[in-house]
Amino acid sequence: MKKAGMLLCCALLVFSCRKDPSEPVLAGPEPLLAVPPGFPEPVFPEGNELTPARWALGKKLFFDPVMSSDSTISCASCHLPSRAFSDTVAFSPGVGSRAGVRNAPSLANIVYHPYFTREGGVPTLEMQVLVPIQEHNEFDFNILLIAERLLSDTAYRRMSSEAYDRLPDAFVITRAISCFERTMISGQSRYDRYFFQGRQDALNAAEQRGMDLFFSDKTDCSKCHNGFNFTNYQFENNGLYSNYPDPGRFRLTELESDRARFKVPGLRNVAVTAPYMHDGSLATLEAVVAHYDSGGQPHPNKSPLIRPLGLTSEEKADLVAFLKTLTDETFLTNPAFAKPE
Repeated sequence: MKKAGMLLCCALLVFSCRKDPSEPVLAGPEPLLAVPPGFPEPVFPEGNELTPARWALGKKLFFDPVMSSDSTISCASCHLPSRAFSDTVAFSPGVGSRAGVRNAPSLANIVYHPYFTREGGVPTLEMQVLVPIQEHNEFDFNILLIAERLLSDTAYRRMSSEAYDRLPDAFVITRAISCFERTMISGQSRYDRYFFQGRQDALNAAEQRGMDLFFSDKTDCSKCHNGFNFTNYQFENNGLYSNYPDPGRFRLTELESDRARFKVPGLRNVAVTAPYMHDGSLATLEAVVAHYDSGGQPHPNKSPLIRPLGLTSEEKADLVAFLKTLTDETFLTNPAFAKPE
C-alpha cells in the first residue's frame, strides 16, 4: 500500500507539471505540428504523445539506412519528402535492388488514416513500421537486429533515453518513427486557400470549373475522394483490369467480394505523386482522368460509380487543372522534413 501510494503521488506530480495540451510542441522556433484550418486535431496514442525528443529520434530513424539488412535503404528511400513522401517509380527497389510489389503511397496526412496498407490489415502506425522491415523485397530485416545495431551507437542510446526513458528496442523504434510520421500534415494548397480561407483569387476559371466537375454528380469523383483528405478510406475496385495479379483486400479477408479491392487513396499533392494506382501503371494525371472517363474494364467487384463519363477534352483538362491545385508547396519544401545533414 505504501508503494502504491508513492506511485500515485508521483503520477499526480507528473500530471500537475504537464503543459496545456493546446500549446504547440516546439523544436526550436517552429512548432512540430501545425493543424491547418478545416482539419481535425490529430490524435497521438497514449504513451506515444508528441515530444521534441521523440520527433527527433523518429526523423533520424526515418532517414537512416540502418533500418535495412544491408544498410543501403531507409524509409525515405521510398518516401521522398519532395514527392509528398511517395516515390517516383512504380515499384520502389528494396535491398539488393529487389523490386517492390506495390506503388509506395504518399505519407501526407497519414495521422488521419484509420488503418494501413492497401488492404487495410494494419490497425496502427506503430504496427505499420514493422511491415517494410520484415518484407523480403523491402528492408528484409528483423526489428530485434535493428535494435542491436542501435545499441552500439552512442547517439541512438542517448536519444532513445531522452525520448522514451529506455534504450533502443522494438518499442522505441516503432513509436519514434510513427511519432515523426504523424506530423506530416499537408493542408496549405491553393485549394485550401480557396475553400477554407475564402480566397476567391486562389483558383483560376479553369480550376474552378474542374472543382465543380469533381464535386458533381456527373463524375462522382467526390463519392470516394471526399472530406478534408479527399478519401473515404474505403476499399474499392476501379476497373483498372479485368484480371488483377494483385488480389488486393482478398489477401487479408479471403472473401471473393474483396478481390482486387484497394484502399481509396487521398488526393492531396496528387500532382507530384506519379505514377498512379496500386501498381503505378498510370504515368500521368491525364491518363488517370482518361481511365475514369472510359469507365474502366469489367470486373465483378467494380464499383458502380465507375462508368463511362463522356467528358469533353476541355472538361478533362479542367479536372487535371483542379487536381494540381491540391499541391502544397510549403509541405513539399518544409525544411523540418528534409534529410538531416
